[in-house]
Amino acid sequence: MSDQLACHKHGRSDLGYQHWRWQPHDCNLKRWNVTEMWEKLRGKRLMFVGDSLNRGQWISMVCLLQSVIPADKRSMSPNAPLTIFRAEEYNATIEFLWAPLLVDSNSDDPVNHRLDERIMRPDSVLKHSSKWEHADILVFNSYLWWRQGPVKLLWSADENGACEELDGLGAMELAMGAWADWVASKVDPQKKRVFFATMSPTHLWSREWEPGSNGNCYGEKMPIDWEGYWGSGSDMPTMRMVEKVLGRLGSKVSVLNITQLSEYRKDGHPSIYRKFWETLSPEQLSNPKSYSDCIHWCLPGVPDVWNELLFHLL
Repeated sequence: MSDQLACHKHGRSDLGYQHWRWQPHDCNLKRWNVTEMWEKLRGKRLMFVGDSLNRGQWISMVCLLQSVIPADKRSMSPNAPLTIFRAEEYNATIEFLWAPLLVDSNSDDPVNHRLDERIMRPDSVLKHSSKWEHADILVFNSYLWWRQGPVKLLWSADENGACEELDGLGAMELAMGAWADWVASKVDPQKKRVFFATMSPTHLWSREWEPGSNGNCYGEKMPIDWEGYWGSGSDMPTMRMVEKVLGRLGSKVSVLNITQLSEYRKDGHPSIYRKFWETLSPEQLSNPKSYSDCIHWCLPGVPDVWNELLFHLL
């Protein structure tokens, strides 16, 4: 469990956020069954590829599955670009690969990636695909890192070339194109399942669900009860671009559409109940408006719902 997501451990006393499940209209999701999920994974590699939100979903999956594996029959590799949970008796792994932009970039170090400028190779996934290509089930995500200003482009053939600059959406479309080319040329849907998770919403401005208020997700204990709610943290042009790219891939990729169901969950974020590198100081704790994390998700919580959806689709 990551200290960044262990909200109860870091002082969150209300636990309602742990117990919601998703009920679609007109159908029922398959109920989570841990042994059935392990049987689906027997002899296979399940790999999550993306940013810290996808890492949260990976942690959720490990937590949902590890309880039935005896302690001496499971292991976790150290935290590196590729982190691996192994279950011996199923000959299976649940893995996470840090690749926040999907393509090769200067943000590919899982620890030292807070850089002044982002530089990516818009035509190359080689560094990452060499690690993900042998997985049997792949769950990709990419969104939040494209929302942080312009990105510099360095084309592969041009080692020291001048970097042109592109806005986040344009750069993401290039990266998604390179990723889609890999899927189109390398994925046989009979042998490999590929999922792409849509954007994970943020809840940074309480005025969006409670007009006139001036807070964020801090102190929120209930989901938004407003069907079709859509906040500013989910960018509709990005959603349309992703839909267009995935549409070209047909049956080679399945969409894990988490955005609308997660939009309601203003109650699910860590806010100040977390530790990121170091524990928040008393001054920071007393200023939740400035120091709340309204991007990531507490565990147990919302990412468990995403994994129930993944289980259903598998």
